[in-house]
Amino acid sequence: MTVHFKFSALKQGRPYEYVVRFALGGLATVVAGLVADWAGSEAGGLMLAFPAIFCASATLIEKHERERKQQKGLRGEQRGKGAAALDAAGAGWGSIGMAGFALVIWWQAPRLNPALCLAAASLTWFAVAVCMWRIRRALPKPATQ
Repeated sequence: MTVHFKFSALKQGRPYEYVVRFALGGLATVVAGLVADWAGSEAGGLMLAFPAIFCASATLIEKHERERKQQKGLRGEQRGKGAAALDAAGAGWGSIGMAGFALVIWWQAPRLNPALCLAAASLTWFAVAVCMWRIRRALPKPATQ
């Protein structure tokens, strides 16, 4: 599987779905700011690491896959759940890269120029994410039922 951007996927969503994603992401950011004010910047940073739109995205993915199957006269519950599960697995693997980013920021922010620290953390995130992707591809595929 190659990673690519699929422009046609943008047409599949309805405008209100994008508004919901935007609103949930904004709400998560506000909550992270409130947590940072209350418990400190480290706790607020951990809250920002929460994939703010994941919950909305997972339900929308499930809904779209189910609808696509139903348009063809098939039951799409399993396909929708499977697509949402794959998205969740990808988010889980990707969060390991985010943890690498956070560690570099936490460790180097007091020592480095902010732009250099952000660049180093971003490169770490990219490198860890690519490594996790390669590890996941190398794992044996689970047996299908």
